[in-house]
Amino acid sequence: MFKSRTRAIRKTGRRKKVEMLFAHLKRILGLGQLRLRGPCGVQDEFTLAATAQNLRKLAKLKPMLPAAD
Repeated sequence: MFKSRTRAIRKTGRRKKVEMLFAHLKRILGLGQLRLRGPCGVQDEFTLAATAQNLRKLAKLKPMLPAAD
């Protein structure tokens, strides 16, 4: 059952999208090695990294306003 679900996800391209997000977290945001220990520390660090990633994406979507003189 698990293998069939995995194959179905692979065919939709959703898995690639998720893998690319994790690759970005690891390479660009430096989450290759976690600095905090324990389940709570890991969850906090990952949440902060995911928030930073989402804010970067949001900043790219928002149009730049002209500077007021």
